[in-house]
Amino acid sequence: MAKFGKWIGAGLGWAFAGPIGAVIGLGLGWMFDNTTQSVTAGTYKQTTTGDFAVSMMVLIAAVMKADGKVVKSELDYVKTFLVSRFGVDSAREALKMLRDLLDQNISVTDVSHQIRNRLDYHSRLELLHLLYGVAQADGRIHESELKLLEQIGYYLGLSSSDQQTLKNMFVQVSDSAYKILGISRNSSIDEIKKAYRKLATKYHPDKVSYLGEDFMKDAEEKFQKINEAYEKIKKEKGFN
Repeated sequence: MAKFGKWIGAGLGWAFAGPIGAVIGLGLGWMFDNTTQSVTAGTYKQTTTGDFAVSMMVLIAAVMKADGKVVKSELDYVKTFLVSRFGVDSAREALKMLRDLLDQNISVTDVSHQIRNRLDYHSRLELLHLLYGVAQADGRIHESELKLLEQIGYYLGLSSSDQQTLKNMFVQVSDSAYKILGISRNSSIDEIKKAYRKLATKYHPDKVSYLGEDFMKDAEEKFQKINEAYEKIKKEKGFN
């Protein structure tokens, strides 16, 4: 059963109250046929699946347009991404929304501030991680995309250390494993273990379980990258 329209419908109440509403506009009649959710202005209480879904689609569109063009390979990647996470029917609905959004002028600053005020911290972390995956659709993250992702992370109110952790999961350098954990090669074994435990707690998929099983798939991927970085460092340093 298609459910993306229902997710979005559940999140449009707060979205229409701010700059995201100006971006979404009235081109989403397809969605209102798929949901009976009322569209009323909302205030922040807790992050819902609908809130996250709206935020995700608006910022995906912004990232896709960051280098001044939207190419077929990016659309194909996003389609594959959406199908793998949410199923064929939901992906079809999401792509309809995405095509509408790609025709809009998106103020990343204003949109990100609205998201910051609505989504909890762990959801914002998850959102930025997802956007890095989209930016890497064509095999590498272009400089314009990287700059935009860094701006989004800043406007979302994410700490610089968390932004660096997420960035180094996708932008590989010689010491990426250390940067993912937020440490240096000179860190002691105790410091390495402490950093890992802290990240393992912060980035555990259970932290975003309220988003539902579909959205938790990316949280699990992020958690795995932290574990892989830790295992690499353990092997290099020779400790258990």
